[in-house]
Amino acid sequence: MADQIPLYPVRSAAAAGHKRAAYYSSAGPGPGADRRGRYQLEEESAHLDEMPLMMSEEGFENDESDYHTLPRARIARRKRGLEWFVCGGWKLLCASCCDWLINVCQRKKELKARTVWLGCPEKSEEKHPRNSIKNQKYNVFTFIPGVLYEQFKFFLNLYFLVVSCSQFVPALKIGYLYTYWAPLGFVLAVTITREAIDEFRRFQRDKEVNSQLYSKLTVRGKVQVKSSDIQVGDLIIVEKNQRIPSDMVFLRTSEKAGSCFIRTDQLDGETDWKLKVAVSCTQRLPALGDLFSISAYVYAQKPQLDIHSFEGTFTREDSDPPVHESLSIENTLWASTIVASGTVIGVVIYTGKETRSVMNTSNPKNKIGLLDLELNQLTKALFLALVVLSVVMVTLQGFAGPWYRNLFRFLLLFSYIIPISLRVNLDMGKAAYGWMIMKDENIPGTVVRTSTIPEELGRLVYLLTDKTGTLTQNEMTFRRLHLGTVSYGADTMDEIQTHVLSSCTQVHPQTGGNNPSSTPPRRAQSSTPKVRKSVSSRVHEAVKAIALCHNVTPVYESQAGVSGETESAEADQDFRDENRTYQASSPDEVALVRWTESVGLTLVSRDLSSMQLKTPGGQVLTYCILQVFPFTSESKRMGIIVRDESTAEITFYMKGADVAMSSIVQYNDWLDEECGNMAREGLRTLVVAKKALTEEQYQDFESRYSQAKLSLHDRMLKVAAVVESLERDMELLCLTGVEDQLQADVRPTLEMLRNAGIKIWMLTGDKLETATCIAKSSHLVSRSQDIHIFRPVTSRGEAHLELNAFRRKHDCALVISGDSLEVCLKYYEHELVELACQCPAVVCCRCSPTQKAHIVSLLRQHTGRRTCAIGDGGNDVSMIQAADCGIGIEGKEGKQASLAADFSITQFRHVGRLLMVHGRNSYKRSAALGQFVMHRGLIISTMQAVFSSVFYFASVPLYQGFLMVGYATIYTMFPVFSLVLDQDVKPEMAILYPELYKDLTKGRSLSFKTFLIWVLISIYQGGILMFGALVLFEAEFVHVVAISFTALVLTELLMVALTIRTWHWLMVVAEFLSLGCYVASLAFLNEYFGIGRVSFGAFLDVAFITTVPFLWKVSAITVVSCLPLYILKYLKRKLSPPSYSKLSS
Repeated sequence: MADQIPLYPVRSAAAAGHKRAAYYSSAGPGPGADRRGRYQLEEESAHLDEMPLMMSEEGFENDESDYHTLPRARIARRKRGLEWFVCGGWKLLCASCCDWLINVCQRKKELKARTVWLGCPEKSEEKHPRNSIKNQKYNVFTFIPGVLYEQFKFFLNLYFLVVSCSQFVPALKIGYLYTYWAPLGFVLAVTITREAIDEFRRFQRDKEVNSQLYSKLTVRGKVQVKSSDIQVGDLIIVEKNQRIPSDMVFLRTSEKAGSCFIRTDQLDGETDWKLKVAVSCTQRLPALGDLFSISAYVYAQKPQLDIHSFEGTFTREDSDPPVHESLSIENTLWASTIVASGTVIGVVIYTGKETRSVMNTSNPKNKIGLLDLELNQLTKALFLALVVLSVVMVTLQGFAGPWYRNLFRFLLLFSYIIPISLRVNLDMGKAAYGWMIMKDENIPGTVVRTSTIPEELGRLVYLLTDKTGTLTQNEMTFRRLHLGTVSYGADTMDEIQTHVLSSCTQVHPQTGGNNPSSTPPRRAQSSTPKVRKSVSSRVHEAVKAIALCHNVTPVYESQAGVSGETESAEADQDFRDENRTYQASSPDEVALVRWTESVGLTLVSRDLSSMQLKTPGGQVLTYCILQVFPFTSESKRMGIIVRDESTAEITFYMKGADVAMSSIVQYNDWLDEECGNMAREGLRTLVVAKKALTEEQYQDFESRYSQAKLSLHDRMLKVAAVVESLERDMELLCLTGVEDQLQADVRPTLEMLRNAGIKIWMLTGDKLETATCIAKSSHLVSRSQDIHIFRPVTSRGEAHLELNAFRRKHDCALVISGDSLEVCLKYYEHELVELACQCPAVVCCRCSPTQKAHIVSLLRQHTGRRTCAIGDGGNDVSMIQAADCGIGIEGKEGKQASLAADFSITQFRHVGRLLMVHGRNSYKRSAALGQFVMHRGLIISTMQAVFSSVFYFASVPLYQGFLMVGYATIYTMFPVFSLVLDQDVKPEMAILYPELYKDLTKGRSLSFKTFLIWVLISIYQGGILMFGALVLFEAEFVHVVAISFTALVLTELLMVALTIRTWHWLMVVAEFLSLGCYVASLAFLNEYFGIGRVSFGAFLDVAFITTVPFLWKVSAITVVSCLPLYILKYLKRKLSPPSYSKLSS
């Protein structure tokens, strides 16, 4: 049995060697073959120069010695020396030093193979990790330092911290302490609270999982233990529907067959059930307690990532001779899978960090939006301007007196160039966008879990999606049966039913009456010339073949409860239909068996040696199972040999993919064409065939087959060769089409995303054929496009040839398997990613969770563009966490992905609106808000500069503490913040014209160009306001502050009105509210409106404010500062309108 299980080696070097050898020669994996493989490699290397891989950058003009280090060398050779250090080399150096320190502090234990004695944890030679799950980012000691580090690694925040601390120095004190510390404290308090809540939730989730109770078998009987207290070597009992707590080897089950089904959806994302087989030596023991009376151990390989393979041995020492059994993937129960049938007992081999599921999940990292990084760059530019301005001021003073103190005072005076309110406004904005997304009625059930990156949704270029449960519902339905001359669809299934009924009634009276007489004519049929069969008998043959050729087991849920389950199933021979459910490792097979039930042939029971079918007339037919050849991804087919108990006929049935079956079946002229037709409809096709065997033919086959299974060398090859001797000249029965139903509106959503310029990659753990099929049916690959299926490669030379072949294709989608991808990334990472990025769509099948995350990281590194990952199962968590923006779908596969994601949605189709509408608005609004807040700080700094230069370069503040705080908060905050309600196009328009989204990815809403325009506007307005105030108010010089500040506030309110594209009633309220607040404060806070401190004696008389000159002069200054901008904006919209305005008009 072990030989028939497919292993998918991801990182097994030995297996790669054997595979390679088999690829070039039929010599199997022995020492000779290995040698052959090595020579072959050397020859390949010699030929490599003859086939250059021409890439878009520069050709390979390298000698062979340089060949092995090529992809990395090319990237590394670009920058060296000082240029490299300045362009980010220092970051790399710091990072590598930190990594080295961490490695020294936490020396990683080397993973080793282990011998595990059954039920004796104390016998293990070394210490193994605790079996606890930990998803927290921090612990009690690292929480505060960790959060503060995350905040202050931003230049912006660090700058504020330094400025605020400087106010404790008396010589540098400029305003009140609260003007600096209040905003900073507010930002930190919000961040720390948010992180603490997230961390506490993670802690609670972990605690819940770690404290689940399991039964542990000991010499004294069963004991309850917590999941976190389980050790290597413990014997653990897991009940039906319970989570398996750690990686185990399967020893016993309550099921008679000695096998059980498990659900692995949280591990590999596939919802089909996997069949696992107990170790036969322990399964045969009479009672549970006997596990302690034997002396046995399991030898297990070292912990590794690959979830599809396992190598180990089971040894029982106290029997004579010692029993040795080889263990493979079918004898294992991995952690985080669920037992679907029966109760299982296993011995724990890996715990905690060494389990497959934990090794395949990556640690979550803090995500930082691109917009935040861009604003961080702009603040650095502003800081430079600030330093230059201060130096200029000190220079104009002529470096008189303690100039360095004056320099620092100037730095603080102009510190408003970098506004502290920027972080506050942006964080509040992000919270507002999150609230809007969750309140949107068109995408109900959407949850924003990471509130710091809503703008990322508007900048995406690559969308990486899972298949099962994300694009598809993972519900199979039988759609079509084709017999060559006649085809049946969904509307003609009742005809099949009548055919089955009529042929059953014809055949069975005769077989029931006289067994011996009915067999010879049947037996002779294969030799006599073929008589054209009636449609009825052909349909019946096809349906019978589908009902027999599979790996499905019917299971009966008893009403009595768990204890009486097996007895009631045995006793209840009439098999009530309502209790029956089917279990299989593939949903396709279940769909086929369900369909045969619907047309009249019902599978009622099955064990390892027989199965029973019930005819429409209620008669039960029993078939003896002689051999089963399971489906593997290499053979792409499965077969079964059965003997009909009533007629003693032996029939070999086989079904498989058309590529594998077309050479096996007899000549026909319709199969290829019909397969193509069904594939275009998005159906998964299976070809069904049969062959009648005589008793002699079967006995001959069986003896050769048993011999091949016992051979020590090249077992797999020999077994395959024997089976192939049967697979000749088979009679083609029918072609079936099964549909994996897509989620609602997947096609229009993918179409919309493609039109928006987003490249879609599908990463799935499923088979290549299925993945290709779904890619076509979901229109991920458009009808006109070619598909290039990347051949399986195992060595450098093959990868080289395949990449060359792929490079010659233009505008075609790429389909590649996980194994081939691994090989290509090893040697030609840069080239492969570059070629794949030019494809309109890419499908990666048979991907492990780690590979998915790796692909996302590669795309981010090589393209520098923003990526988004969408998934719904535990196997997508790593990918979701690695992407710039992770979206989880709450699906049938549990909530693991939606809990780990930044955004959680209920259906795939909601992605369209989330990106087109909310992504667009969040990015546009934040860009406008960020630049406007900077403009607000720049204006006041310009006025301060003009003021200081007029007053002989004195480092005296123009406005007092409260005015400065009021300016940034109560007078202008509401109108400026109301920009988060602005929208340039209506949501309906954004969805109707997804092409608008393309503009966003270029990042033109916030760039150095737009920033410079805002800087120029600020300098112009600041200059006008200050000079205007000084020129017009020659006489009442003491009123300069009142006049310039009033004009400043009015200018800000008008500028907000100028920036807004779509008015909202709250914006109008905000404008008037702010104006009202300002007018009221003029009356009450008059002591602040003097020049310098109150001690200057300049008080503001209310009478002056109400005079006509005051009003007209303020109005004149404001008009001069704003009118030109209004005119420019009007002209720009007339002469070169943006793309969205053409639509909205």
